[in-house]
Amino acid sequence: MRRITPAALKAAIRDGRELAILDAREEGEFGSGHLFWASPLPLSRLPLIARALVPNPRARIVVTDDGRGLAERAAAELEAMGFADVSVLEGGTPAWERAGYVLFSGVNVPSKAFGEWVEHHYGTESIDALELKALIDRGERLLILDSRPFEEFTRMSIPGGINVPGGELAYRIAELAPDPETLVVVNCAGRTRSILGAESLRRFGIPNRVVALRNGTMGWELAGLACARGATARYREGTPPELEQALARAEALRRRHGVGLINRDTLAAWQQDGTRTLYLLDVRDPREYEAGHLPGSRSAPGGQLVQATDSWIAVRNARIVLVDDTGVRARMTAQWLAQMGHRDIHVLEGGLEGPLESGPGQPEVALP
Repeated sequence: MRRITPAALKAAIRDGRELAILDAREEGEFGSGHLFWASPLPLSRLPLIARALVPNPRARIVVTDDGRGLAERAAAELEAMGFADVSVLEGGTPAWERAGYVLFSGVNVPSKAFGEWVEHHYGTESIDALELKALIDRGERLLILDSRPFEEFTRMSIPGGINVPGGELAYRIAELAPDPETLVVVNCAGRTRSILGAESLRRFGIPNRVVALRNGTMGWELAGLACARGATARYREGTPPELEQALARAEALRRRHGVGLINRDTLAAWQQDGTRTLYLLDVRDPREYEAGHLPGSRSAPGGQLVQATDSWIAVRNARIVLVDDTGVRARMTAQWLAQMGHRDIHVLEGGLEGPLESGPGQPEVALP
């Protein structure tokens, strides 16, 4: 079994080639301290999600743990599954730290760090829970949009909020906020999705004032306010009426951030190219995906993909192709991934043309 030293891995991270760093520990252990670019691949779930995290069996893989031998077991399983370039980080995370490199706690660290950068770089405006409560009590014109998946929203939400997951916000906003004088407040459970959701609308160029709710539902409860339970208010499904304007705005952002456009012929050629890793991700709502999706694509709702990129895209410097029906959601998601540093990011034109498959498709890999 091949091994790699911390110094050699540090050099590999910087060399610009494809690389997946996979941590074989369970989710809680992973969150206690891991490499910045590592993706969780719990040994208990490895056979179920390894091929989704690393679609190309030729990709360069480094497996790590905390030095207990889990990495060696995971590496052996990956090799048995046909992965051809697998190494183990010598000494695991303790050796990485002893070499003078930093470990990070928590989950989805690259996305959370990006959210903080977005807030600082763009000056995303925010308000706290008590400020929002005062606006509600005064009867101000406002719209509270919860950017989390519907399942999270129903468990606890800001009273009066409407569920519009992050990838849907720009796509749906014209219908949701036709009055430019309406204050738009975007919340999540904490920070990252609130910031990215609010800034998506700001970058999209809507005339309304848009703010993020600081610390989300957590901040609301910490302020002594009661969250709603079991709420079901949601955006209206279907293609929004202002599609032409939405596509034009999304296209401008695609061009600004260097996101590519490809056709089906290019996609077919890339799917046959065994020298590169390809992620084909459908950023629509999971129910839309199940109703009909491109064969070989995987469901990755846009807001969650940006929030938890390491749970879908484990191979750095891979090709990424995003798919949707109208092009708006794919463009909005892709421009954020481009700003996160994904250099080979593209939108598939006419992504849902031709024969489609129905059902759940490939296994979900995003972790709880």
